[in-house]
Amino acid sequence: MATAASIQHDFLSTLGIEDQNPGGFGGAWLGSGPMLDVITPIDGTRIASVRQITEDEYDVIVARAHAAFLTWRTVPAPKRGDLIRQLGNRLRAMKEPLSKLVTLEMGKSIAEGEGEVQEMVDICDFANGLSRQLYGLTMHSERPDHRMYEQWHPLGVVGVISAFNFPVAVWSWNTAIAIVCGDSVVWKPASKTPLTAIACTKIAQQLCEENDVDPALFSLVIGKGSSIGERLLADRRIPLVSATGSCQVGERVAEVVGKRFGRTILELGGNNAIVVTPSANLDMALRAILFGAVGTAGQRCTSTRRIIVHASVKDELVRRLVKAYEGIRIGDPRDRNVLMGPLVTHAAVSDLQKAIVRVTEEGGRILYGGDVLAGKDYPGGHWVKPCIAEARNEFAIVQEETFAPILYIITYGKKLSSPREAIDELGEAIALHNGVPQGLSSAIFTDHMREMEQFLSARGSDCGIANVNIGTSGAEIGGAFGGEKDTGGGRESGSDAWKVYMRRQTNTINWGPELPLAQGIKFGD
Repeated sequence: MATAASIQHDFLSTLGIEDQNPGGFGGAWLGSGPMLDVITPIDGTRIASVRQITEDEYDVIVARAHAAFLTWRTVPAPKRGDLIRQLGNRLRAMKEPLSKLVTLEMGKSIAEGEGEVQEMVDICDFANGLSRQLYGLTMHSERPDHRMYEQWHPLGVVGVISAFNFPVAVWSWNTAIAIVCGDSVVWKPASKTPLTAIACTKIAQQLCEENDVDPALFSLVIGKGSSIGERLLADRRIPLVSATGSCQVGERVAEVVGKRFGRTILELGGNNAIVVTPSANLDMALRAILFGAVGTAGQRCTSTRRIIVHASVKDELVRRLVKAYEGIRIGDPRDRNVLMGPLVTHAAVSDLQKAIVRVTEEGGRILYGGDVLAGKDYPGGHWVKPCIAEARNEFAIVQEETFAPILYIITYGKKLSSPREAIDELGEAIALHNGVPQGLSSAIFTDHMREMEQFLSARGSDCGIANVNIGTSGAEIGGAFGGEKDTGGGRESGSDAWKVYMRRQTNTINWGPELPLAQGIKFGD
């Protein structure tokens, strides 16, 4: 088999990826720290290397990013939007090579790689329109001859810490909106996927140079979390840190940034469930479960982890699920007929195996899969069959997020329930659904209006995302993305998520000859 690197040589050159690459950018490329080899999970071969930055180089980069912000904040927002419009066009033109790099470096299917790059294009379109809609409010003053209103100002340097599973999309969600809001960005990508970050930064650098804009707006720091990451969290020059990762990572981010009274956007773990009721269209539910549980090899924060299915339809759904899992094609994700590629690391494979042991020890039962795949068709050691397990919601392993393709089947209701009883039993399903620490994405499959509305009501799903008759994965950029509880409470992308990237200011103008005080206070003569 030819190595992944040799197969992809031409497109790597197109993106400016060399055999050895500097890992820092702040208007100029830097990197004199330890060398980081980037390995593809597809076959375990080396793609290229990155020279990580030192702590001194980090300080240089952040200083440049802050200087760029001081100038950029004075540029009218629609002009800032035009730069992002151009970035979207540039990303659109580079969609094919960028998609291939996402797949090569992360291991997701080429279709998902293309979808991720399309997300970057879409958020640029969204942010460009947003640049003319950074609205404040006008409020009536209680004092005569006074006008009161609010306005939104650029915030500063935004730190973006992204995870390996979406190596470019999450950066773009934050960056497109932050740039339009008048901020600059310092991006710390995951060490498993730094090449996509270098490629995107080079695209942005070229665009800035063509527009006579300081390219340090799009800064990059690749380095160890224990040094560069910790400096970023503690850096008072960075008033906002957006971090995607595990709940444990989020706890550290919240602690350090909160201690200096900085802001955070936390997008952390998910333990996402689909409720399947007796009235559900099982054909639709099956397709949604497959994409949610197997897509990206179960390595999405919105991956479907739990199926909470009514007892009356459980056996039929499980039968169809097992049959569908048996037909999943696992292999090289660059093949368009492949639905599931490798896990990102050996550690992820080990986590899956440990979860299988734990669920059986707690009384669960493996219904399908979980095997480690080896041989010439599965080089590199990162390959598994996706797993289906029968479990109970209170199992300790079910309460955790295993970042791998393991799906828990959990039953609610009575097998011989009447239609009315089945609707009344939805409360049991919702209690199971909400009975985990995480609260990111959720879904229900039902054709009954009362079940739909109850699931979406205040006594329904406690997640930041709640869907009806679609799965837990595949959120559009137009809505705010994020979750509650241990998921962190952050919101990115659409709706009014832009407000966290700016600072609100309330203004009052007295245009009269007197100085009345609020609340009718009389002070002195």
